[in-house]
Amino acid sequence: MLYGRTTEQARLARLLAEARAGRSGALLLRGEAGIGKTALLDWLAGTAAAQAGGETAGDGETTGPLETTGDGRELRVLRVTGVEPEADLAFGGLVQLLWPVQDRLNALPEPQAAALRAILGTGREQRGPDRFLTGLAVLTVLADLAEDGPLLCLVDDAQWLDRATAEALLFAARRLAAEGVAIVLAGRDDNDFTAPGIPELPLPRLDFDDASRLLADRGRAPALHSQIITESAGNPLALIEFDAARSDQPHQHAPLPVADRVSSAFRTRIGGLPERTRLMMLIAAAEARGDLPLLLRASELLGVGIGDLAEAERTGLMYVMDGAVTFRHPLIASATYQGAVLARRIAVHRALAEAATDPDCRARHLLAVATGPDEEAALELAAAAGRARGRTAYAAASGLFGQAARLTTDPRQRTSWLAEAAALALAAGHAAQADRLAEEAEELADEPAAGASVASAAGARVTSAAGARIASVRAAVAFERGDRNEAAHGLLARVGDAAAPEAAGLLRTAAAYGWLAGDADAVRTAAGRLATAVGTADPLVEGLARLCDDDAEHGLPPLTRFLERRPDAAGTRDTDEQAVRMLALTCGLILGDDEAAHGLASAEVRRCRSQALIGELPYALDVLAQAQLLAGHHRDAEAAVTEAEEIARDTGMRRRLVHLGAVRARMAAIEGDARRVRELADATPPALRTGVDCALVLLDLGLGDFGSAIGRLDPPPPPGPDRYTWLSLSTAADQIEAAVRLGQPERAEEALRHCESWARATTAPWAQAVALRCRALIEDRPEPYAQALHLHEKGGRPFERARTELLYGEWLRRARRPNEARDVLRSALATFERLRAEPWTRRTAAELRAAGERRVIARAPAENPIDRLTPQELQVVRLARGGSSSREIAAQLFLSRRTVEHHLYKAYPKLGVGSRRELALLDLGRAGLSWDGLS
Repeated sequence: MLYGRTTEQARLARLLAEARAGRSGALLLRGEAGIGKTALLDWLAGTAAAQAGGETAGDGETTGPLETTGDGRELRVLRVTGVEPEADLAFGGLVQLLWPVQDRLNALPEPQAAALRAILGTGREQRGPDRFLTGLAVLTVLADLAEDGPLLCLVDDAQWLDRATAEALLFAARRLAAEGVAIVLAGRDDNDFTAPGIPELPLPRLDFDDASRLLADRGRAPALHSQIITESAGNPLALIEFDAARSDQPHQHAPLPVADRVSSAFRTRIGGLPERTRLMMLIAAAEARGDLPLLLRASELLGVGIGDLAEAERTGLMYVMDGAVTFRHPLIASATYQGAVLARRIAVHRALAEAATDPDCRARHLLAVATGPDEEAALELAAAAGRARGRTAYAAASGLFGQAARLTTDPRQRTSWLAEAAALALAAGHAAQADRLAEEAEELADEPAAGASVASAAGARVTSAAGARIASVRAAVAFERGDRNEAAHGLLARVGDAAAPEAAGLLRTAAAYGWLAGDADAVRTAAGRLATAVGTADPLVEGLARLCDDDAEHGLPPLTRFLERRPDAAGTRDTDEQAVRMLALTCGLILGDDEAAHGLASAEVRRCRSQALIGELPYALDVLAQAQLLAGHHRDAEAAVTEAEEIARDTGMRRRLVHLGAVRARMAAIEGDARRVRELADATPPALRTGVDCALVLLDLGLGDFGSAIGRLDPPPPPGPDRYTWLSLSTAADQIEAAVRLGQPERAEEALRHCESWARATTAPWAQAVALRCRALIEDRPEPYAQALHLHEKGGRPFERARTELLYGEWLRRARRPNEARDVLRSALATFERLRAEPWTRRTAAELRAAGERRVIARAPAENPIDRLTPQELQVVRLARGGSSSREIAAQLFLSRRTVEHHLYKAYPKLGVGSRRELALLDLGRAGLSWDGLS
């Protein structure tokens, strides 16, 4: 019987009905301890079972009938409860949830199946490096189970789930759509547990009338209702416990929170039990998982047995059934444990450690036993940390390595474990914790060992793997926080002049950070030290350093050699840091070689998809979108950026979202959407504004605001990285045009010099064509225009080609050569219309009319069926048209099979087809299928 929960029950009933109708959803119940979260979960599970049997809910509340599927399929319920002492036990919650359905793992794609087998301990597979692979595997398992009928997942005490389990469940919950899965989580409101993207339902305390009904049904005289209700403040558990105690003393003015007063009441009740019963309860509270065989082995060591729990069962504090020992409420377990003296708690944990057969369980209890340095416990914890790391439970592994470091007596081992803990915290996405651990490790590393001179200690700062790891982590934290200059200079300061093997990797990373920060000095410094450290110039760093001196002639060839040495991003060395790998993907764009950039990004996207490297995918998709946009495939670029944004949100990588605005801003600028460009500019931090500022320059030029276009980046960026972005050459050309149209060509001299020097150093025909176009503008001569159009015929960047055609057409019209003008202007108009470049379409149409074209109608391009699709529908349709099955598409796009089929179901009528066979015959050529990075 529930009281005062009609609204909440109706919300949960709707969620269950949606699941029965094939639609997925998730909900987080929030409330203080004792507010009734578990009771609501129990009610929902009972309602689902009753409805399946054709019964009605038996709680006395009116909730309305639930929908049925009508196909006779039964609803399955999976349930997991977080346990506070196991919050650091990697994937403990997931094992609890999935153990009953482990037979379904064989149906999963192999990387996902291997990941879950490693977690469940049912195989010898090693997990991959991506911590989000587990979330994808959970998503697939839940969707697969829902194929048999609706699925209800109940997660109680979510605030005590281990972080790896919580991340996996939340990732799956956010990406469910059309599977028929309902996930309900319950968590306290007095902790840091969050579930971004999941709707929350707060549970209020009971009002006076509902609380009175509860007490009346328990037989309490109305005269005492007011006292008990005031004392409990409407908390249902407090109402029951204070009523059971038949308290005669009012506590209206008690300073303690309700939960603390309930715990105090529990401690009083526990204190009245026999000594042997209290000891058995303490063993159960310390063990926490309800593992009856382990509890019995430990209790035998302490001279008690299962019979001693009889009194706790009789009083309703505990239950023993189905091979498990359970406290009626978590507060009872907490009151049992906290009410025991330290010596007894240590004795209990020592017995549990001795009785444990699971090494991770043994390590946890040894930690509880340790009251000071303990080498045995430290080694056990480090071993447990290694196992957690192997399962990509990075947060748990970080905590275990940190605990091991605090127990070891070896200073060098302590430094090494702290460094590893810091690196794993960063991998788990916890930058602040990583920085604290790395700082602590660095302080230890800087302390001279006993008997060693200060000079020798300082000289060995980064000659160890631990020192290199510390330096790398601290720099990466700074980079993640947006302080890219500190990332580069901090790393350079920590490397010093060491010639250690680790120094080369650190210096390469420092150069990458410096380039991404726009810090030319950091790149030059790293390049010089790297040449000394390895005895030869690194082509990537050498090329970047030359570009920092604005020496494209000598800077681009080393980058070309770098790309030739690694044909795709999949060839990136495992030892390379993320910043170096990011630069490897963008080298093609720096060179102006859009096809190479697309090849690198497509290979990286395919690698991430095939290996389920979800955390690395957003950046690769961003670079792919840049290449697609430059090639004129705007819908492709939009789909790639949309997917990158969704993954970044679903995996908690929200800092990545601000990096994705440049592609959308450039697209909006081409289309003349001033409001959208300015919204994106306002949302972008100043340090990351280069790409958006380039879009603003193009927008100004397209709208005829030439003064703003040339002044927006005036003075131009100094020699260095900001002059060699994926848009910098185009933006230089934009400013040259703006200066000429203002009648101030002298303001374009620096931009023209930069444009031409880059074009001379690159082999990209489009870049050489743009440089010629700019020269033609400055000199007002037709020959460079004609040469530029000849180069444009070799392909690349259709928007730039149309710009050249427009300017040449304008010159030809002014030179009274209207027939020639109309030919090139018609070609420009067709491209601008296809790209939906509204300002440029208007301008070209006006020029055509001025050139004597009698009937000029600036119009939208002929409707392409793919324009009716959402970005995700477009991706699904492409893959389906290529012959991929729904399950294969789901694995590549990190969706469920049912969601894929839902997208196809919605896409078919938009495309005018009714089956995959008809889809395969549909011409989607204008979608740019060769540029999708999916196959």
